[in-house]
Amino acid sequence: MAEFQQKGFDQLTATELFEIYRIRVAVFVVEQDCAYQEVDDLDSHAQHLFTRDAAGHITAYARLIDEGQQVRIGRVLVAPANRGNGAGRRLVQAALTAAQRTYPAATAIVIQAQAYLQDFYASFGFQPTSAIYLDTGIPHLDMVLPRQ
Repeated sequence: MAEFQQKGFDQLTATELFEIYRIRVAVFVVEQDCAYQEVDDLDSHAQHLFTRDAAGHITAYARLIDEGQQVRIGRVLVAPANRGNGAGRRLVQAALTAAQRTYPAATAIVIQAQAYLQDFYASFGFQPTSAIYLDTGIPHLDMVLPRQ
């Protein structure tokens, strides 16, 4: 897998932004069959973490959002063709490293995880902070990784 790039919204090229939105809609709207406003105002002040293949297509992506005392990792995805080879684990580790480096004063890292991934995120130290609830028809739960 290629090296991760981290860019603010204003640093993204038009092609990079197009590819980010293309894969996010493909995964979160089409693949998961959820009609919702996938592109939102948070994108404009998020840090975007991603890898691309030789053709420029996004292979893994997450966004980091500064929420004051905590950092939210969201829109975590691995492109379908890149799944099953540890890419998700590398992505989350890169997102944690980027969150700690970019927002050193944050006291926690939070995620809104799909419920079936609870054990996956727990393997990084995330702990549930909510019961399972439906978001866009998909079971989710809130999780936190306190900073030491």
